[in-house]
Amino acid sequence: MSLQRQEVEKIAHLARIALSEQDIPEYTRNLSNILTLVEEMNTVNTNGITPMAHPLEAIARLRPDVVTEGNQRDHFQQIAPQVESGFYLVPKVIE
Repeated sequence: MSLQRQEVEKIAHLARIALSEQDIPEYTRNLSNILTLVEEMNTVNTNGITPMAHPLEAIARLRPDVVTEGNQRDHFQQIAPQVESGFYLVPKVIE
């Protein structure tokens, strides 16, 4: 798939990316090459192939779900600037 200059400029505008005039031809070529590769990959027959979460047969080592740190709420609230009824008070930022 070949992109045109106007399409690349529109993509850059939507992504809020500033492109200089001399960079636009290179971006047009690179993005066109990427889209061509994606089109090629879409033509590959993947029937009967199980999707993988990881390219290697890796097994995640899980740790037991146990509490490893005690409750320090009272300690942290003692050093907080403002606390009321167990809640941290913060300045209002939205009116």
